[in-house]
Amino acid sequence: MAGHEANVTGQFEARAADYVTSAAHAAGDDLVQFAELARARPDAAALDLGCGGGHATYAIAPHVRTVTAFDLSPAMLSAVSEEAARRGLGNIRTEQGTVQALPFRDESFDLVVSRFSAHHWTDVVPALTEARRVLAPRGWLVMIDTAAPENPLLDTHLQSWELLRDPSHGRNYAPSQWRAMLAQAGFVPGHETLRRLRLDFSSWIARMGTPQDDAAAIRRLQQRAPESVRAYFDVEEDGSFTLDTLTIEADPDGASD
Repeated sequence: MAGHEANVTGQFEARAADYVTSAAHAAGDDLVQFAELARARPDAAALDLGCGGGHATYAIAPHVRTVTAFDLSPAMLSAVSEEAARRGLGNIRTEQGTVQALPFRDESFDLVVSRFSAHHWTDVVPALTEARRVLAPRGWLVMIDTAAPENPLLDTHLQSWELLRDPSHGRNYAPSQWRAMLAQAGFVPGHETLRRLRLDFSSWIARMGTPQDDAAAIRRLQQRAPESVRAYFDVEEDGSFTLDTLTIEADPDGASD
């Protein structure tokens, strides 16, 4: 497990600034949804799990009391601190650690969010269990991640592309898997939203520093994929493609408004 976490840190340490400026991460209706949820909780202490470049943190910070940006990568956290200062967001603090063992007291947060991080986590259920532990009564969890299709063939192709592009990839989970994991961690899964996200192949590869041989292998897999796979992911001539993202809200006790 420690080996995977070291792999994740190694992949992102040199690329923190790229994730702050990444167009694929810096905008989206999901960030608007985050802001709307946060606006309804102006006194909340919020936690952003696996904050990466910090875009979820920046979306909710203007609307809550405090945000703790939490990540495995010290370089990511430094980049978030710099960007928060640049934006004049003084209610953001950073904390380094692993999502499977959060360094926070029970019931410390009113809102826990995560965006485009869980597909790197070693084991999602223990991390969700920790998220439930640190949520206050009537708190709220909102998870956003790239999502696997329910169809096994489509899932296999997506996971193959992802792993070749980034060896720190764990897996993308389908909506049914998310509901099961949340329930296993003690949450009541609530509203979910599926969106489509187009990934420009050249910037997707460059952002992770994918070796040329591995990038070529992804293109070969795409070109040899069945038409049903190419159609589902809208694979373009240059390798750009479109995948699903899932936003799922969850209640730790079935009583939140």
